[in-house]
Amino acid sequence: MKQLATVGMWLAALILVAGAPQASAEPMEAGGAVIKLTRGAVNTVTGWVEIPKRIHETTRLDGAAAGFTWGLLRGLGRGFIRTAAGVYELVTFPFPAPPGYQSVIQPEYVFTDESVPTAQEYE
Repeated sequence: MKQLATVGMWLAALILVAGAPQASAEPMEAGGAVIKLTRGAVNTVTGWVEIPKRIHETTRLDGAAAGFTWGLLRGLGRGFIRTAAGVYELVTFPFPAPPGYQSVIQPEYVFTDESVPTAQEYE
């Protein structure tokens, strides 16, 4: 068990070091880092909200049976992805990776309506 923890720590350190040269190519911005930190914290805490959101969405489009089967699976998958993206952004918030501190998941927050274009889509 101790070896597994050691391997995990080395793997995490290798991932952080591998991303360092790319991240250091762009100057750091305090405002962008704070936004990335906040977005990471919100997505880490609210990732589970994807489950009822996807159940409701699938039920509305395809019926109750699909909502409680396929919608549940979609929610679990999207919830895991959103939570993992939030943890990633929490850990890497000081670095401008991806460029300009952009979100690694769309929409940026679980509560954002996906049918309404975001400011990034207009650029």
